[in-house]
Amino acid sequence: MARAPDKASDSIALPRPGQPGPFEGYQLGRPFDEMFDAKGDPRPGWAGLYNRLTQASPQSLRDLQANIDRTFMAQGVTFTVYGHEDATEKIIPTDILPRIVPAADWERLERGFKQRLEALNLFLADIYGDQAIINNGYIPRDLILGSPNYRREMLGVEVPHGAYVNICGTDVIRREDGAYVVLEDNLRVPSGVSYMLSNRDAVKRAFPELYRAARVRPVESYPDDLLAMLKSLASEYQPDPTVVVLTPGVFNSAYFEHAFLARLMGAPLVEGRDLAVHDNVVYMRTTSGLKRVDVIYRRVDDAFVDPLAFRPDSTLGVAGLMNAYRAGNVVIANAPGAGVADDKAVYAYTPQIIRHYLDQDPIIDIVETYLCREKSQLSHVLANLDQLVVKAVGESGGYGMLIGPHATKAQLAEFADKLKADPDNYIAQPTISLSTSPTYIDGAVEARHVDLRPFILCGARMTLTPGALTRVALRKGSLVVNSSQGGGSKDTWVLSGPSDGRAKS
Repeated sequence: MARAPDKASDSIALPRPGQPGPFEGYQLGRPFDEMFDAKGDPRPGWAGLYNRLTQASPQSLRDLQANIDRTFMAQGVTFTVYGHEDATEKIIPTDILPRIVPAADWERLERGFKQRLEALNLFLADIYGDQAIINNGYIPRDLILGSPNYRREMLGVEVPHGAYVNICGTDVIRREDGAYVVLEDNLRVPSGVSYMLSNRDAVKRAFPELYRAARVRPVESYPDDLLAMLKSLASEYQPDPTVVVLTPGVFNSAYFEHAFLARLMGAPLVEGRDLAVHDNVVYMRTTSGLKRVDVIYRRVDDAFVDPLAFRPDSTLGVAGLMNAYRAGNVVIANAPGAGVADDKAVYAYTPQIIRHYLDQDPIIDIVETYLCREKSQLSHVLANLDQLVVKAVGESGGYGMLIGPHATKAQLAEFADKLKADPDNYIAQPTISLSTSPTYIDGAVEARHVDLRPFILCGARMTLTPGALTRVALRKGSLVVNSSQGGGSKDTWVLSGPSDGRAKS
């Protein structure tokens, strides 16, 4: 049924989800839908995309999606699935339809992300310094000092600008009521920004007129912003510091991103064997001899960066790197040991951390979290396992997770045994039905669950890129958005001001 036009729609009548056209099978239900309100009307900012899709022929949409797939194949926009039998390297599935974030939503998110990262950096400075938050009993001592991500080698180390976390990717979702909540922080070696940039390049080519009319904020300056931030970490006496990107090598799941960012920054991409430490100074081997390195953007996990300090069997790092770092002769971004602050158990304390260090209430809430290390909370989790999401504290990428409502009786029993055997290693959260966004699936537009990963840079100053990686669960009904678990990605259009996203006729 068509309706009369109003200020939020174009001059044409807009058919609703469920009517003939690309939205014929689109289902509006309990989850918050990014495009449609409860009546089935496009939300502010979405009308232009909606009208573009309803006017498009099925073949034109198939052609646009095929063009993106071919482009990504030619550019090698890939990720690696460890343990996959048929092929480890895969093209990341990318949806042609962007996710749109109104300016007002983004303004609040930006304030919330900056508040959160400021508090987490203060927290890291404290636990590697005076440890007041531990000594005063605000956080259990064993939770911090017993964490596998706590690095005693960082005790007393001063980091430039107090920024232990220089590149942050915080995942947020929307509850059924539309409120944004933080799902987790990624503070070690956060990935995905290359997909954000690649998606933008592809999707704005697919919808050039719509992109211009919607007043989408650009993200293309991210590599320059990243390089400027990394250089700001170097000693002031270095007028033109040398920055390198340290990668584990071509077999790493995010190698495409390592090479992509190094190329766009104009920075050397190096492996551990390309670097050497002499007299606590790091050098890069070049065809013209050794060249001093001032800043290392490392994409190697803590445990592997220095075999003399951490895992002695590591061949990915640089022997003596931590001594050079502690001596102040090189900067490592992100700082080793930052991962203790994105521990899934520490996550439960982040509202208290914000209040403790900033004397402010959190701008963005977190998901209610049960700590299985607490006996009373463990009992609650075991009694309600079929209704909760259970996560291993040290895992990422969708591994080590149980989604209770979708689990079999055998899986529930298996996880119950794991919780009883090692409760400290698990947290649990209520099952939140992530918001849905229109996604092009096999010739039709269907609702699929999504999350949002913006990227924050923190050096001499803190900046938030006005865009993000939207991850999408491509399997119908799935809540798992990780690419390693069958998810894909979308471009994210952050609007620059009041706009209904309509293309001009």
